[in-house]
Amino acid sequence: MCERYVLPDQVIAEREFMPARAWWNFTAKFNVAAQQYVPAIRWHDGQSEAVMMRWGLIPSWAEGKWIGAPPACVEIDEIQNSPTFRTPWLNSQRCILPVAGFYAWHLTDAQYRQPFFVRLLERSVFGLAGIWDRSVGEDDDVIESCSVIRVPANELMTDIANSRMPAILRRRDYQTWLRGTPVEAKATLQPYKPNWMQAYAVSPRINSTTPDDPDLIRPVH
Repeated sequence: MCERYVLPDQVIAEREFMPARAWWNFTAKFNVAAQQYVPAIRWHDGQSEAVMMRWGLIPSWAEGKWIGAPPACVEIDEIQNSPTFRTPWLNSQRCILPVAGFYAWHLTDAQYRQPFFVRLLERSVFGLAGIWDRSVGEDDDVIESCSVIRVPANELMTDIANSRMPAILRRRDYQTWLRGTPVEAKATLQPYKPNWMQAYAVSPRINSTTPDDPDLIRPVH
């Protein structure tokens, strides 16, 4: 889950996360897909830093090359054992991806994938827990990329899709996630409270990566 998400306006994201240094540059988007460049916040040289990264992690040992689509997501129970994610996890290369909401798909009895938009009730922008790495290619091209971490789904998300959901960070956990030890950071990865969330059906136009407009998050009946 978390194939696609909605990106807030840069000003709103900076107000929420207050990075010490902001190198990113982006505008609101309603259809963010894997392998696009997305804004992320990480801890670097003793302060928070806002940068652009490619969504879909390419590990450092891959030297900028990856066969197929790089993983956009990683399960919480795979981080420490996966050869792709183990080193960046142990090196505390964690990041936060600002989002305004994300999409999930419900398989109906008629075998139709109905898309839903999922957002938080009291927060117009929030952060997903991510992990990142830096890979240098043969021509010294540097690719900084990231993946979203997934955790077991809460009751709301289980009813819509499956047993997994993106890890939504509470505000009080931002600093722990960015600066804490791997053990402390992992303790912040919990299923978000379902009564703090809202989900509703949206147009199947989101099934394509081409559209990008506010109508994508408009409820349908």
